Amino acid sequence: MASGLANPCATAALFHTATGTAFIDIEIDGHRETWPVRGKQLRAWLRRRYYEQTGEALGGEAIRSMLDLLEARAQFDAPERTIHVRSAEHDGRIYLDLADKEWRAIEIGADGWRIIGSPPVRFRRAAGMLPLPVPQKGGPIDTLARFLNLPATNEFVLAVAWLLAALRPNGPYPILAVAGEQGSAKTALTKFLRALVDPNSAPTRALPREERDLMIAANNGHVLAYDNLSRLPSWLSDALCRLASGGGFGLRQLFTDENEILFHAIRPAILNGIEDVVCRADLTDRAVFLTLEPISDDRRRSEKELWREFENARPSILGALLDGAVHGLRKLPDIRLEKLPRMADFALWGSACETAFWPPGTFMRAYDANREAAIAGIIEADPVATFVREIMAERSTWAGRASDLLRAHIAAGVDTLDGTGGWPRNPRALAGRLRRCQTFLRTLGIEVAFGREGRVGSRIIRMTSVTTRRQPSTATTGGNGRDA
Repeated sequence: MASGLANPCATAALFHTATGTAFIDIEIDGHRETWPVRGKQLRAWLRRRYYEQTGEALGGEAIRSMLDLLEARAQFDAPERTIHVRSAEHDGRIYLDLADKEWRAIEIGADGWRIIGSPPVRFRRAAGMLPLPVPQKGGPIDTLARFLNLPATNEFVLAVAWLLAALRPNGPYPILAVAGEQGSAKTALTKFLRALVDPNSAPTRALPREERDLMIAANNGHVLAYDNLSRLPSWLSDALCRLASGGGFGLRQLFTDENEILFHAIRPAILNGIEDVVCRADLTDRAVFLTLEPISDDRRRSEKELWREFENARPSILGALLDGAVHGLRKLPDIRLEKLPRMADFALWGSACETAFWPPGTFMRAYDANREAAIAGIIEADPVATFVREIMAERSTWAGRASDLLRAHIAAGVDTLDGTGGWPRNPRALAGRLRRCQTFLRTLGIEVAFGREGRVGSRIIRMTSVTTRRQPSTATTGGNGRDA
């Protein structure tokens, strides 16, 4: 009798992912559910089915044999499919897993959005996932503003643009860096934003201790949210850069010497803290910065009251975001930007969606201003970039080795090479710091180039002041601007 359960029911279908993980589709109460073959759900379901058929318990050895057979059939006899967490794309449409008991999804296309059962993509339900509310059509996006404590319209525009980007499964996603003094509702903003796209029973968490922990989190959630940060380790800053733009991660499998686990992940992420924890130039170029204003005691509200209001408004806010995504899918093919920033796809998507809510150009003006402020902050915080800006203010060109620049710094009497003030201690470290900040120096009209010179090939740094400065990007469409 147990062997008869190797094909659990007539409506079951097996498949495997590109990494060989086996999954099964099973029809439950008229809807399709997708489970990992080695997961607890299938084990429990097989035991229940066996009990219903025989009135007896299914033994451990029998269930292991059935799972081994199902896994082999999935890996060798069944098709390969991609499994998704929360968001997926298929034939130009976005699918958002509602994570409800009926396994429904929101289908978003250029012609509108709707709730469907049995979508053409497969979703995996990770531990901690919570259902999205059933969205309501016609809600205004401005309803969201009263929950976020943002000081200006530009910040709100960028928060909405980040949410719209997070609806998509493939990014790239700018890191959302939220700063503000104690009690400025940074954690509340983080939780509200995640609840609109990827609600979870643990909406925020502490920083991962190693890259393995980061990848496990990325594998089990669509949005990553880290709360109350005071610093960002260099390895994590580099990993978040890859996570924002999409990159591969290779980790040695536990308890083995040779086997490697490969991840390819791209995820939206939120970082919040009292200080600006994003300090490295490469991550800054992939980030959007929000600074919250302090909340006076007479304006402060209880968290319970605020969440009750938010839960009442969440269906209409989600509906407004879906309307914006529909508008973006319709407009995206016609969007052109005069200049593309580092996160070009995010800029194009934000520009495509913006006229659902605001006049053309609103998003890029906010994004350009945000990036310029971030660049100015990074340069002010980086003593190398600050020194380069100072010496190039007095000349049009400078050429020399990294050691010459170190000596020029000492001659200026700023400090010594004892490691204080963040100044590199040796020429090689200085060259590395210059490479990291050369993109931002270019926005100030300072070009930094590296090369070799002479028969021995001495490494030369050339810096040139140029007159051209980056102008704000503007978007053009093939249509007539904002839709009615």
